[in-house]
Amino acid sequence: MKNKNVLLIYLGLALAEALCWTAFGFELDRALTGNHLSWAYVFEWPLFSLYALYMARRMLREERSTPAPPPVDAAQDAAREAYNEYLRRVHDDEGSPTG
Repeated sequence: MKNKNVLLIYLGLALAEALCWTAFGFELDRALTGNHLSWAYVFEWPLFSLYALYMARRMLREERSTPAPPPVDAAQDAAREAYNEYLRRVHDDEGSPTG
């Protein structure tokens, strides 16, 4: 599962970077042809790209530091299931009318 999550993080990063740099090129072209408002976007898209790198790095660090869940002890699992069954019966008995 961890490898799948890491792969998805890298895929998201690649898509974000492609979007940011494509938009940067588009806005730079528009700014150079006279659209003065596009100059703001020329500087904004690289910042979005840096933010995507920051978030991907943070998610990767978190994904790699998350410990694996401990193995389930069969005896504890059976006891937990018996207790849950007991709670279901108690819950069912509370709803029935008493004599």
